[in-house]
Amino acid sequence: MHKKDLFGDRLPILETERLKLRHPSQNDLGDLFAIFSNPAAMRYWSHEAWTDYDQAKKYLNEINKGFSDRTLFQWASTKKGENRLIGTVTLVRWDESNRHIELGYMLHPDQWGKGYASEAVRAALVFAFEQLDVHRVEAELDPRNVPSTRLLERLGFRQEGLQRERWFLFDEWSDSALYGLLKREFVEK
Repeated sequence: MHKKDLFGDRLPILETERLKLRHPSQNDLGDLFAIFSNPAAMRYWSHEAWTDYDQAKKYLNEINKGFSDRTLFQWASTKKGENRLIGTVTLVRWDESNRHIELGYMLHPDQWGKGYASEAVRAALVFAFEQLDVHRVEAELDPRNVPSTRLLERLGFRQEGLQRERWFLFDEWSDSALYGLLKREFVEK
C-alpha cells in the first residue's frame, strides 16, 4: 500500500482522557487565527504572530495539502465534548525510508498549564510510532521555552544539539535546541 492510501481523506481521530484530536476544518479558522496571531503564543515560534486573517486560510490550505501528500499530519486539539480548537499538534517531514518524523505543537495561552499539550503530544507520538512505524521523532524549540523543554523531557526526548542564533524574531536572535526521541525511549504514561 502506498502511503497516500493510508487513512483515507481525513486524519484519523485520536482521543486522550480529556482531548479529541481531529482534522482541522473551515470552522477552525477563527481559533487558528486567535492562536497564531497571539504574541504570547508566538514568542518562541519560528515566525512572528499573524497580522491578517487570510493567513489562517492559507495555513488551513497548507494543512490539507500536506495531509493529501502525506507530508504533514496536523490535528486540531479540542476538549472532549467541545468542538472548539484550543491548539494543534503536528507531525511533519515524514521520512518513510529512514523512519523519522518531526513534531510540533501549539496551544492557546488560555489553556497553558493544564496538561493539554502533554496529552496531545503523547497521542501524536503513539500515532507516529504505531501507525507510521517511525523509529525516531525530532523536535526543535527555543531553549528559553522552559515549559516546552520540560514537556519533551518528560516524554523521553533528549537534547542532541544547539543551533546558535538560528532565528531572528522580535528584533533579536534566538537559538534552537534540537531534541530527539527513539521509540524505545518513549515514556508513554
